[in-house]
Amino acid sequence: MKVLKIAKAKITHGICTSLFLTFALGTPLASAANSAGDYRQLGLLYRQQGRYPEAITAMQKSVELEPENLMGRVNLGWTLHLTGKEQEAAQFLWQVISQKPTFVPAHNALGIVYLVDGNLTAAVLVHTWAAILKPDNEIAYYNLSLALHRLQIYNLAITTANRAAVLEPNNPHPLVASAIAYWDNGDKDVAKKVYTKAMNLDSRYRDRTFLSHLKQAAFTQEQIQRTEQILNF
Repeated sequence: MKVLKIAKAKITHGICTSLFLTFALGTPLASAANSAGDYRQLGLLYRQQGRYPEAITAMQKSVELEPENLMGRVNLGWTLHLTGKEQEAAQFLWQVISQKPTFVPAHNALGIVYLVDGNLTAAVLVHTWAAILKPDNEIAYYNLSLALHRLQIYNLAITTANRAAVLEPNNPHPLVASAIAYWDNGDKDVAKKVYTKAMNLDSRYRDRTFLSHLKQAAFTQEQIQRTEQILNF
């Protein structure tokens, strides 16, 4: 009875009770998965742990069992992207879009794949369409800003970053994106003011060593260096 209570207390992130009970009793977690939902949740758990090969295997099984679940397919495409398999991820996400052209999560994920892969024109086109489909889509506006900044279209980069900041006011990333666009547009004082807002949201942005974290938010090394310049200004 105590073992059961302990296992139930550890249930997080929507993982079903049976999976954790099986794990707590010493049986391998994967052996408890017997439905598409189980494999999908297992894949997300593995991904959170950084166990990407296992995550991909579990998500592939989920898709096989429930091919009509579009979010499950997007999760697989996104996980492939996290392992650096950008072309495979893009192909998989296009399959989702071909099934449902208005499915915004697939467009968001595909746009980020193109952004990280350096295909900036495609990233702009995909994220622009995602913003049209969902006008309050902060993900699309944020990544549009990063792509437009790299294309040196600074005015639009500022506009889209500021829009993302309005839509997600507690996230410092759009503010940092806005700051680097202001900086490269020649408005260094404004850039510093905007960056100060980001620091007020998250004090870690006062620490230069923390800025490498921005790579996980789709910043390039050059954009991170620009952020350092603003911090030191």
